[in-house]
Amino acid sequence: MKTTSQLTDFYYKTLYPHLQELEEDRKKIRSKIIITGAIILAIAIVVIIISLPAIEQSPDILLFVGAGASALMAIIYKLLVKDYTAEFKFRIIAPLIKAIDSNLSYNAQNHVSTHLFNRSDLFSSPDRMSGNDYVKGKIDDINIEFSDLHAERRHKSSKNKDSWSTIFQGLFIVVEFNKNFQGKTIVLPDTAQSTFGDLIGGWLQSNNLSRGELVKMDDITFEKEFVVYSDDQIEARYILSHTLMEKLLVFKKKSSKPVSLSFIGNHIHIAIHYEKDLFEPSIFHSLLDYKIAMEYINTLHLAIGIVEELKLNQKLWSKQ
Repeated sequence: MKTTSQLTDFYYKTLYPHLQELEEDRKKIRSKIIITGAIILAIAIVVIIISLPAIEQSPDILLFVGAGASALMAIIYKLLVKDYTAEFKFRIIAPLIKAIDSNLSYNAQNHVSTHLFNRSDLFSSPDRMSGNDYVKGKIDDINIEFSDLHAERRHKSSKNKDSWSTIFQGLFIVVEFNKNFQGKTIVLPDTAQSTFGDLIGGWLQSNNLSRGELVKMDDITFEKEFVVYSDDQIEARYILSHTLMEKLLVFKKKSSKPVSLSFIGNHIHIAIHYEKDLFEPSIFHSLLDYKIAMEYINTLHLAIGIVEELKLNQKLWSKQ
């Protein structure tokens, strides 16, 4: 895998000219979206004014007009950005993936399977799954695949209407080793302790029976940020060496995103929570912002650093 500095050079020498061209397209599309939105809003206001007598009798008409205007705008937005997004992925994302490592393949439409997501045991099973920007291959002889994922749960109302809530949205990474972990170890963001304090949070952690035994680590900073469960206490401590705990803390600090991991069989699963699709180009922010363009690269480098630390952890593998 190329270093961040090498990828920065590739970004400026190879991708930047394409980004400049796409930036002009982005500005034109943004203008069309703003104009279209203004027209739809004006039409909606006119309809509401004309319908005021009816609205007084049935306020639901107002909601109907608002929902219709929003749905129409969403459809038009998707149509306007569809070709632009495809061009961005073809000219920027696909070459960038190859620049990271020539052994990686990229498919804009596919995603990590629901089977692999469920096998991670990090989240409850989703009722529907979507995703895109699937990457698979080898980095430094490590088998890896990842994609953006959006996993959702269905809820039924008293009127039998469906609503959906998000289980996970973000970057999901699956790494395969040629050796097995003996047990199952899960590392989660420590929301209980940070929310309820050491006493109540510690009690809630210890009584999370669905996760296995709580593993107490000897790194105070790590304990404040993460909670560890495992059915093999000794192996969990081999996995979470001091170096790996440091890498996870650095990862969390630099990415500013919650991260969850599980070590099961011969696989590691890494879930990095985002509220957006990392590969999708922004319409309302400049493509030439280096931070936006390199966010994905930095996230992947941090994730691979965790995997490489495990690969080099002789104490872990020597006990197999």
